[in-house]
Amino acid sequence: MIKNAMVSTLVAASLAGLGGCANMRDTQKGVGGGAAIGAGVGAAIGALTAGGHTGRSAATGAAIGGLIGAGSGYLWSQHMQKQKEAMEQATKGTGIDVSQTADNRLKINIPSDASFDSGKYALKPSLKPVLAKLAATLKQNPVTTVSIIGHTDSTGSDAINGPLSINRAKATQDYLVSRGVASGRIAIDGRGSREPVADNGTVSGRAMNRRVEIFVAEPAPQQK
Repeated sequence: MIKNAMVSTLVAASLAGLGGCANMRDTQKGVGGGAAIGAGVGAAIGALTAGGHTGRSAATGAAIGGLIGAGSGYLWSQHMQKQKEAMEQATKGTGIDVSQTADNRLKINIPSDASFDSGKYALKPSLKPVLAKLAATLKQNPVTTVSIIGHTDSTGSDAINGPLSINRAKATQDYLVSRGVASGRIAIDGRGSREPVADNGTVSGRAMNRRVEIFVAEPAPQQK
């Protein structure tokens, strides 16, 4: 019972820390709030597993939890939330998936049906309005960085799939640049068929694996 009471107290303390975040600027909430939550939950875990050293384990758990909460390096600000909502609206009905990743990046997953014909790296006309909207949101939040990663299915050799995946990422980058996004903000990479998300043994699985992923990240401020 004593142990459970301690856990409750620690969790309540973490929630109180969250309440303190209400007065923070957007650029503080991601790191400060994450650290508060992480510390409280970490302490609770430490208390549950303490054995005969409750105080010491709780403190260790709090330290580890704080590092987990503050260490992602990315901030989910109001700008990022608005950008996510704008992209959800722009991609409605296209099959393109928009999500927030665990490390606070905006992920736009573009399957082959919406992006490129098989074996090609020319943008489909239907994708251009989506990328135009993305470019507009990127210009509204110029501190963000962009990573574009191209993928293929396992059909064909690595000698073909590697360059194809890079060319698809490059075509996506070129379009964003043509819409006014600085090229220095955009990194590209091609993974070929090395990172499947579905079974390459099926037609539907191969279609899911042929994709371009765009990640938008707002760096968290450095802690002094």
